[in-house]
Amino acid sequence: MKTFSSWLASPWRRSAAATVAGALPVLAFPAPSLWWFAYVALVPWIALARTAPTGRRAAFDGWWGGFGFMLAMHHWLLPNLHVFTFVLAALLGALWAPWGWLVRRLLGGAPPRGRVVAALVVLPSAWLAVELVRSWEALGGPWGVLGASQWQVTAALRLASVGGVWLLSFLVVLLNVAVAVLLTVRRARVPAVTALVAAGAVTASVWAGSPVAEADGRARIAVVQPGVVAGPDSADRRFDREVRLTRRLVGQGVDLVVWGESSVGFDLGARPDLARRLAALSRTTGAEILVNVDARRSDRPGIYKSSVLVGPDGPTGDRYDKMRLVPFGEYIPARSLLGWATSVGEAAGEDRRRGTGQVVMDAGTGLRIGPMVCFESAFPDISRNLAEDGADVLLAQSSTSTFQQSWAPAQHASLAALRAAETGRPMVHATLTGVSAVHGPDGGRAGPWLGTDTSTTRVYDVPLAHGTTPYVRFGDWPLYAALLVLAAWVTTETVRSVRLRRRPAPGPPAPHARTAHGSPARPGH
Repeated sequence: MKTFSSWLASPWRRSAAATVAGALPVLAFPAPSLWWFAYVALVPWIALARTAPTGRRAAFDGWWGGFGFMLAMHHWLLPNLHVFTFVLAALLGALWAPWGWLVRRLLGGAPPRGRVVAALVVLPSAWLAVELVRSWEALGGPWGVLGASQWQVTAALRLASVGGVWLLSFLVVLLNVAVAVLLTVRRARVPAVTALVAAGAVTASVWAGSPVAEADGRARIAVVQPGVVAGPDSADRRFDREVRLTRRLVGQGVDLVVWGESSVGFDLGARPDLARRLAALSRTTGAEILVNVDARRSDRPGIYKSSVLVGPDGPTGDRYDKMRLVPFGEYIPARSLLGWATSVGEAAGEDRRRGTGQVVMDAGTGLRIGPMVCFESAFPDISRNLAEDGADVLLAQSSTSTFQQSWAPAQHASLAALRAAETGRPMVHATLTGVSAVHGPDGGRAGPWLGTDTSTTRVYDVPLAHGTTPYVRFGDWPLYAALLVLAAWVTTETVRSVRLRRRPAPGPPAPHARTAHGSPARPGH
């Protein structure tokens, strides 16, 4: 009977196994939300790469696993980008090729304890390096960062306030490496158990010693979610529905009303009638309204997505233009080379224009708000900058109407918990069609989520907190520490390699010692 190892002798079977193994971590994210599975999800992938017959094959295992991870994480793009989704997954998956090679280098065969100890630090650091590179906006941004799977774990959110989502990713990979060592490298169980104990100790110490965001006020913020509006004149009909829903807020004492991304499909400068209707709504509700305009500007060339604050007298002048755009959805990177994507999927026919800086707005009651638009809530540095600039509440205006039946809306909404915990500021994630969510300054829910089948208005009592979290103060220090670890390991390996090359070659074997009579000596003589 064939063994599994003999079945893997085929390169194609091995590649298929790596693809499946790489896709497993996606089950830890919404909608499945098996957050605990993240602690062992990488074990099959690690076990496969460490048994690769060559370093080249281990790199291919890393590549194919990365392909599976990226394809599973972005599977909801298939109806829109079609075959180009596979191309993107293959390109991004190549980032994990060095990681696969490192797994074999450090854990292949029967590694001594020293190499296992190095693996417990180097492999999580290498994973963070991959996440750092793929977090570049043009490569898709930090969507599906492994640590983001822990958004509903209270202890993990406390860790996020210290080191952001990057610290969570490091610890999750560390746990996976330790479990893989326990299962596959028996002689190195002591370092693996030590790593597990250390991870628990770090979590406990952070839990006990890190500052807790304590509420020192409240704000009543209303989210208007109109639901799916399709067909001709959808922009006008959506606006009318949003107006009707907002009128329900009269007399409820709200401090701010938030509409979702692309909630206004016309430039307010070119449509003063819409600006007047919004101003009247602000007067009747007693609150300013944050809308999102997705239209060609009347005062400058190009299409922008902009958060616009409207008060009783009309637009207040506070405006934030989206800075980080969705690749292919809102612009095509290197359009001269990749413009063919428009012929195989629903890629952007015209590039959106970018804003030039972040904005903190005064909502009129002393409430300072920091707006983001959709995809931008995935970037930890954006929310951290807003907290540093004095925002009391973080706001993300989003729309996932194209992906209503996929895992994307819930996964996007879950990011609000992480951004809130990282910054110690509450976060409102308001969408056109769900999922909308509000999380308090500790990352916990501040009320029920609004699902994709909901068309309603919801008022949230949002707890406010001030102070500065360690993550806001010190920034992305886990990333810098990971890069230092990798640099130290490369330096050590280089020095060792040089020393081995300089070591003199062994000479011929020494002749056997002989006795005075010329016969070979025997032991004991």
